[in-house]
Amino acid sequence: MNADPAPLPRILILASGSGTNLQALIDASRERDFPGQIVAVGCNRPGAPALERASNAHIDTFVVDHTEYDSREAFDGALMAEIRRHNPDLVVLAGFMRILTTDFVRALRGTMLNIHPSLLPKYTGLGTHQRVLDAGDTVHGVSVHFVTEELDGGPVIAQAEVTVDPDDTADSLAEKVRQKEHLLYPIVVRWFCEGRIQLGSDYVLFDGDLLRQPMRLPDDRVTH
Repeated sequence: MNADPAPLPRILILASGSGTNLQALIDASRERDFPGQIVAVGCNRPGAPALERASNAHIDTFVVDHTEYDSREAFDGALMAEIRRHNPDLVVLAGFMRILTTDFVRALRGTMLNIHPSLLPKYTGLGTHQRVLDAGDTVHGVSVHFVTEELDGGPVIAQAEVTVDPDDTADSLAEKVRQKEHLLYPIVVRWFCEGRIQLGSDYVLFDGDLLRQPMRLPDDRVTH
């Protein structure tokens, strides 16, 4: 008799808003050879469209409303309890607009990914698209990184570039970057589920070797 196949890695996604990256991950997970399964989607906003996207895909959902907690630590404790209930192998932040406590991040070290709309280490935090325009940059993009205690400071796994055109606005740049996010995030999640990426002390291992520079998905129009 053939042995039962090993269970697929369990993915839990946290989102706060519209859930477009969530949708990209849901769509990717439906591919026959996708090496992981999305077991739950959590949200800190009860009416977020991300919850509807998950429900439409028959994925379990939960809400931990941050407005019901009087401290960040209390919220994180409740969120962690929900996460543990689903026993994920990977936690994916997909537009999850909460700054997480150090204890929370340490508890999930090496098993939590985030996507950020800039070419890190440039432009951590919010308002990245306008900041790129204000700086006169000609190349912008998106980064996927392991989450560590430093905000948007964890080791970067992969990046995708977009060209900044003279007539771009913050909104048009946001849309360009969003399209790259939807391509890049499923790729990195696949790598994690396949065991190809691991977090070292302050670096990424890719196929067991030190990743000296983030993997890069170039914009066809970007020149160096």
